[in-house]
Amino acid sequence: MKLFTKFFKDDSGAVTVDWVVLTAAIVGLGIAVMTTVSGGTNKLAETISNDLSSKSIMTHGSSSSTTTTTTTGNGT
Repeated sequence: MKLFTKFFKDDSGAVTVDWVVLTAAIVGLGIAVMTTVSGGTNKLAETISNDLSSKSIMTHGSSSSTTTTTTTGNGT
């Protein structure tokens, strides 16, 4: 019986449990933030890509005239 009493009174592993819970909370918050931000980031990248792919590019060839090339679509 003394063994059980000694076991239940021992609190040497309590700090480890605290750190595990704290670490799990931080990881969970990080995943939540990443999920929230990634949707907006992908939309912004798509908008920038579409804007850049529809712009005109001034090119200078070997001739004396300047030509304008317009790209459309996704650049492929």
